[in-house]
Amino acid sequence: MSNQPPANTPPGEATLPRAEEPLLGVEGLSCRFGGLVAVDGVNLEVRQGEIFGLLGPNGAGKTTLFNLISGLTPPTAGSVAWRGQPITGASSHVLARLGMARTFQNLRLFSNLSGLENVLVGLHRRARQPRLQVLLGARAWRRHEASLRDQALALLDSVGIAAVAHRRANDLSYGQRRRLEIARALATAPQLLLLDEPAAGMNPSEKRELSGLIRRLRDDHQLTVLIIEHHVPLMMELCDRIAVLNFGRRIALGHPAEVRRDPAVIEAYLGPGGCRP
Repeated sequence: MSNQPPANTPPGEATLPRAEEPLLGVEGLSCRFGGLVAVDGVNLEVRQGEIFGLLGPNGAGKTTLFNLISGLTPPTAGSVAWRGQPITGASSHVLARLGMARTFQNLRLFSNLSGLENVLVGLHRRARQPRLQVLLGARAWRRHEASLRDQALALLDSVGIAAVAHRRANDLSYGQRRRLEIARALATAPQLLLLDEPAAGMNPSEKRELSGLIRRLRDDHQLTVLIIEHHVPLMMELCDRIAVLNFGRRIALGHPAEVRRDPAVIEAYLGPGGCRP
């Protein structure tokens, strides 16, 4: 391979490597509900392997932005791209096949199924076998089912709730149900995990444990994480970069230390006088 620069490169100038395409790109994304502007021209890029936070007060548009990205709500304007390819308006099941999974602020578990069965639902969505094997109960299918159960138990163990695998989801504590929803999302083998206020309702100790869990899952499963929260200390400690929304607009973007010092953030979210974490 030649080491010569391209013909159109001016003499003496080095050829710079092309920047890696972001995993997720959002450009000019907007959403209106009648006269209400919920998301207003938001731009952001999420890089592979990072934990990216969306911070903002209640009503800032964070969950609506999640819904636009994850295909639950159609945008009024703007675009969403996955590895540079347009996915604006794609359905949730298409996005799941691409490698996107999310949890919800309001838990969406199968309450009467066990923790193990909830995770198996996620595994079955991506683990298909020939119908004839299923109908006949073929040995290969039984081995496949046993393998799925092992995988489900391993996912429950990875979020720290393997001991309650056979209890109904409705009988678990709130914190355990939060972890179960994360395990079920991981069952789809995502590349991008969207977490919608996973620390809601948790005490300070549980929030610290959650922060460590998210980091470990990012590393163990080679994930990129996009997380919504309005708990400032958690986000400042956890995230690599943070975007702050207010009234649907992005008012800040950067590393946590930069965001914490931003006057617009202090005024809109932390309050007058800079009540920093």
